[in-house]
Amino acid sequence: MSGNKKILMVAAENDALPGAKVGGVGDVIRDLPSALQSKGADVTVVLPSYGFLRRMEHIELIRQFNVQFAGESHMVELFRVHLDPKYGAQYILHHPKFSPEGETVYCNDPDGRPFATDATKFAFFSACVAQALVIGALPAPDVLHCHDWHTAFLVILLRFGFEFRSFKDLHIVFSIHNLALQGIRPFRGDISSFTSWYPDLHYSIDKIQDPRFLDCVNPMRAGILLSNRVHTVSPSYAREVVNPSQYNLGIYGGEGLENDLRERSNYGEVIGILNGCEYPKKMPAVLKKPKDIAQLMHDSVVKWAGASVVLASAHWLAEKRINHWLKTASTGFNVTFVGRLTEQKARLLQVVMPNGKTALQNILDVLGTNGTMLVLGSGDPKIEAYLVKVCADNENFVFLNGYSDQLARTLYSAGDLFFMPSSFEPCGISQLLAMRAGQPCLVNAVGGLRDTVDNLRTGFVFEGKDIHEQAYFMTTTFEEALYLYLNDGSHWQEICKAAGEARFTWDAAAQRYMDDLYSLHSHG
Repeated sequence: MSGNKKILMVAAENDALPGAKVGGVGDVIRDLPSALQSKGADVTVVLPSYGFLRRMEHIELIRQFNVQFAGESHMVELFRVHLDPKYGAQYILHHPKFSPEGETVYCNDPDGRPFATDATKFAFFSACVAQALVIGALPAPDVLHCHDWHTAFLVILLRFGFEFRSFKDLHIVFSIHNLALQGIRPFRGDISSFTSWYPDLHYSIDKIQDPRFLDCVNPMRAGILLSNRVHTVSPSYAREVVNPSQYNLGIYGGEGLENDLRERSNYGEVIGILNGCEYPKKMPAVLKKPKDIAQLMHDSVVKWAGASVVLASAHWLAEKRINHWLKTASTGFNVTFVGRLTEQKARLLQVVMPNGKTALQNILDVLGTNGTMLVLGSGDPKIEAYLVKVCADNENFVFLNGYSDQLARTLYSAGDLFFMPSSFEPCGISQLLAMRAGQPCLVNAVGGLRDTVDNLRTGFVFEGKDIHEQAYFMTTTFEEALYLYLNDGSHWQEICKAAGEARFTWDAAAQRYMDDLYSLHSHG
């Protein structure tokens, strides 16, 4: 069902606005509106200012209004951002509460009070959006599309808040980008708690409480239970989340919410649609010569080293390995990895195999003098420390411990094999960017990786019933890929060509959004 349907997108990130992207959600909120508008939708996007967006150029104050939150009245400003119309109508809400710990999208809270600062910030943001809708400061939508737990408080307010009753039957879509982060907070007894934020709200506790911690609100669960449609960012992930996670086996599923997701899924209300990727007619030029790539790696490492008084051993080792790589790069098999160093992305690398070595060490042993693995990323200090040790022990391993957009783009296009052994992957963008550049990927058959990489046609896919089997097949699949590269150049080139020609467009995804997520016939 198409037509000029009005869609309001509410999210924590948006890469159409400078500095407002941390992860894949930012890419989606940047690219999806223009694809939807080509299908006849009118898209509006709203974000918190985080302080820094207030200083953007081309913004215009539209409205000031009062918002009740945590027992107080707050004066909030709504700005219209004048961007290329393809991005839809863009708004930001501004208030000092959106930058409680400096001007960042997300805050880090101590382990004892997870999500405390962010949950308060996004609970306030939700109250602001709800109030903006009631007073008509934001255009009334036909469909409200909320992304991840940060915006689920808005769903709660619209479904239960008396002052928002005119919107209680609004068609709401809730997208899950990262089920592992759920924003769980206590109902009471803390300044960052549900009844502190919304002291007068009457609600159905069974729809919003965490199934494991009954004294806590779980916004992710509320989004799943109170929306008309639940959306995951790949079809395979939609099938995985209805089963329980089994961490000891390395199997990731519903993260405690599998019963709710299975129930919605049984009614046909959990819908997996793969994220798209942009395929510009003219791709920006990237570095091709090993000398230029080595210089870029060197410059990046120097910049990261300069950010700290003490020289990290990661950067010192990287510099030595870059020099070695430069001598062998033109003839070698370059394996690339770009990503956040998290359990999700790197757990499989550290599995100890029957020979007593980790899976990554076994892969480097297989690679030997045939090439080099280049890893770009930062994150969990324990994983960083592990990779520094691997770098110290192996001449064929370069660990670039930081992040640079230009360096990432270079590795997507300059490598021979992109390595993405995620334990779970709701969609994944890295494999799409590498394939777009004609670099085949070696991936675990989970989530969006299973849906985008075709074994021995556009890349290499392994799977296993538990983490040890996955680690074994990851190693043997790498051996097969290297053998093919070294011994069957024509088949290898066919795989590279097919990877480069594979298309996962936002245009195709947007049509599914219009038909399956936004159409107003509802099951309940």
